Amino acid sequence: MTCTTLELINRGAKHYPDRLAIVYDDQSFTFREVDHLSSQLAHALHATGAKQNTRVALLMNNGPWSVPMDFACVKAGLNRVPLNARLSVQEHVRMLQETGARCLVFDAELADHASAIKQLLPDLQCHTLVDAVTEGDSLSTLAQSQPTTAPEIVIREDDVILTLFTSGTTGTLKAAQHTQASYAGICRNVLMNLINVENDDAMLHAASLIHASGVFVLPFWLRGAKTVVMRAFDPGTFLQLIARERITAINLVPTMLQMLLAHPDCQQADVSSLRQIIYGASPMPRPVIENAMALWGQHRFWQYYGQTECPLCITVLRPEDHTADLLGSCGKPCVDVDLRLINADGNDVPSGEPGEIAVRAPSMMAGYYNAESLNAEMFTKDGWLRTRDIAALDERGFLHIKDRTSDMIITGGYNVYPREVEDVLMEHPAVAECSVVGTRDEKWVEVVTAAVAISPGQQVTEAELIGFVSERLASYKKPRRVVFINAVPKTPVGKLNRKAVRDMLANQTAT
Repeated sequence: MTCTTLELINRGAKHYPDRLAIVYDDQSFTFREVDHLSSQLAHALHATGAKQNTRVALLMNNGPWSVPMDFACVKAGLNRVPLNARLSVQEHVRMLQETGARCLVFDAELADHASAIKQLLPDLQCHTLVDAVTEGDSLSTLAQSQPTTAPEIVIREDDVILTLFTSGTTGTLKAAQHTQASYAGICRNVLMNLINVENDDAMLHAASLIHASGVFVLPFWLRGAKTVVMRAFDPGTFLQLIARERITAINLVPTMLQMLLAHPDCQQADVSSLRQIIYGASPMPRPVIENAMALWGQHRFWQYYGQTECPLCITVLRPEDHTADLLGSCGKPCVDVDLRLINADGNDVPSGEPGEIAVRAPSMMAGYYNAESLNAEMFTKDGWLRTRDIAALDERGFLHIKDRTSDMIITGGYNVYPREVEDVLMEHPAVAECSVVGTRDEKWVEVVTAAVAISPGQQVTEAELIGFVSERLASYKKPRRVVFINAVPKTPVGKLNRKAVRDMLANQTAT
């Protein structure tokens, strides 16, 4: 029988009751306390009318209740729908309508946002998690009178416990569904391929726990290790917490690493406890990773490539492979992941040629919610998941991602992968960040266009950057246009938002 997520939660609670599990600011919780609190919250959710297998939306920032609330949903047999607090009311309303969630649990600090959602969805049941003012009818108050043992429910391996909207930039809502079995598979995937957690380890979380950062919680819980949670990322506080809590592992997106390196305390920060600096989610600019390794040592850096549809690791680039010739790679396929490169017809491409990455793994999603036609596009007839990422495998088995199929630029009949151009632009000392997209052109249909943010104190012209690229890439790949901006738009989880860049450039052309 396949192990379930609920079983993993119960095992961690049973084996390490007195160890410290969660730290947030000046609050701390043992494994026993988290276990009891999550059980009480599970009963409270049932008491509000949330029945097993129904969808419950969570509108929460990182906080002391993040982990207990997630565990409570699993114990109650609910299908949780996390909502990124940085999105708009209209976006959240659409997500709730798409998933059919009838219940919303929210942080007190997001009460105004929840109220605005309620006005647009009058039938939505809304419950404050913790009422910071009156204690009122909050879910935490209701939980106080509930049993500290979990509800007795019958679960199945294929019960959906998480419906998570991806951070894709196509404009189409996609909600990936993970089950009791697949989420347990994610935990095993992390432990097998990325991090060997030990009892005395501690991981610091500053990115949102509803996405990749939160995936690490269960592996640490299962091994009796500590999870330290920040409300939001602040580079100075982050560096202080590494030293104070003796942090052994951190997970960063490229923007966070750039901010750490730019902070005045970075050079002197005590990172002696830190064994692993894990990064992923979006391409890492080569100068950033090179500077980080020069400061903190190559031996600490681990890169993963994965997707919401198949978290966390499809491939991993280990520390010993962080060499000059492999920094453009995302590593080798994980031991529990089958990987192929296929063409549009679903057939394997010839060795060495680019193709769309297709995977098959225990951590793979069950499919997108309520999206039959999209699922038919994303899964091959024999059950492989298409990633929409184009890549090539080199002779040593390392995967090199070219780009997203939807981001590819076709200019004058030639295919241009934006990331290849971005990587070259990032080599220029004046470029802080950039995003390359295709914009409409009467002659070429599309032309390569770069939106570039310049580093403080630097100067560079459009002609200089175009010339810089043309010296390093084929002429058809060079930008025909460079637009200088203050900062490149990003998605709520820190990825470059090419759709926003395209929209911005289109509006400029229109005006």
